[in-house]
Amino acid sequence: MAASRTVAFHTLGCKLNFSETSSLSRLLENEGFEKKDFDDMADVYVINTCSVTDNADKECRYLVRRIQRKAPESLVVITGCYAQLKPTEIAGIPGVDLVLGAAEKFNIARHIRELAKGDSAKICSCDIDDVSEFHTSYSLDDRTRTFLKVQDGCDYNCSFCTIPMARGKSRSDSIENVVKNAKHLSKQGVKEIVLTGVNLGDFSGPLQTSPEGGGLAKTLRGQNESFLDLIKELDKIEGIQRYRISSIEPNLLTNEIIEFVANSSKFMPHFHIPLQSGSNKILGSMRRRYKKEFYAERIKLIKTVMPHCAIGADIIVGFPGETEVEFKETFNFIHSLDISYLHVFTYSERENTYALTLKPVIPITIRHERNKTLRNLSYMKMEHFTQQHAGETRKVLFEKCDKNGMMEGYTDNYIKIVIPHRAEWVNEIVEWKI
Repeated sequence: MAASRTVAFHTLGCKLNFSETSSLSRLLENEGFEKKDFDDMADVYVINTCSVTDNADKECRYLVRRIQRKAPESLVVITGCYAQLKPTEIAGIPGVDLVLGAAEKFNIARHIRELAKGDSAKICSCDIDDVSEFHTSYSLDDRTRTFLKVQDGCDYNCSFCTIPMARGKSRSDSIENVVKNAKHLSKQGVKEIVLTGVNLGDFSGPLQTSPEGGGLAKTLRGQNESFLDLIKELDKIEGIQRYRISSIEPNLLTNEIIEFVANSSKFMPHFHIPLQSGSNKILGSMRRRYKKEFYAERIKLIKTVMPHCAIGADIIVGFPGETEVEFKETFNFIHSLDISYLHVFTYSERENTYALTLKPVIPITIRHERNKTLRNLSYMKMEHFTQQHAGETRKVLFEKCDKNGMMEGYTDNYIKIVIPHRAEWVNEIVEWKI
């Protein structure tokens, strides 16, 4: 495999996946591989998969077929959440050569060197309960904002979610190492860092080991560091002008975190707080750790101390048992909240989840109708939020992407600004009147 020197990547899913793909790319480049665009010819194609929706699974299969038609002699490597959950199923897709589970993705260089086209698909995976390492990852050069992974895995047991089965127990980087990475990114010219993780607010420092009887060692979650401790240290770093918190559970978003962000010049007035449903009955079925009244209280506090703050929410529609009454309850609750936008997900059945046992199952057509209804509400929310700030001058970080002669940037409070492309404004923070 020594002759293979070009590699192309494609990422499905979340910001966390983007950070890991970028790190895998740098890892292979350090091993002598030349990075190519995914649409170009390459010796190796790596697809980093997601498993949150059925579409991610289907898109993985579509991408493999596309590679087979274009470059049948190239190696195809699948990693990510889908690879951990269904390695045998993926190995059965014609054209797949290597499946890397959660514990092996960062050993990708060694596995590729040992691989030959034509062999049966090789699976390198283990039981997710055995995955305890934390691998530092961050994106760089892919876009203006950098995604920095500080936490991985999840100890929650939401009834619809496969992520704990795909990524394992909650574990975190150390504050010392996160600060080191942020300082390195600052030297690379990065101005904005987005902190990412599976359950970011559960940041607790590195896993500890303690001896048990018989000379065995027991792995314990870190307890010495908190997410509040982390953001306080990051706030001190020179060079990085902006931080965003990618997503944080409402029950982990403490008063202290909200107050710190409100008083920080570097942490942007922008929270993304998963809601999932505006019905307490459905929240209970989802095994969420709060009720809608608590969620509303979080929003009220944020808007009290930061009236200009952007707030996004995740919503799942069509969850089993969500009657028209519960959906209307969700719609009315969201309508009443002073939030800025929604990420709306259509519920899709996932194997080995408790939600599969719940009834009644909502027809697909109704799920799609509800999705459309809430996406329309999200559009109206964002329009209203933008109009509230019309005429204001706010700081915009413009991104390098040139889309048909236009460029995009985001204000501190996450309002998208689109203007004719100006090369001198790429990765610059500009005062802009909305």
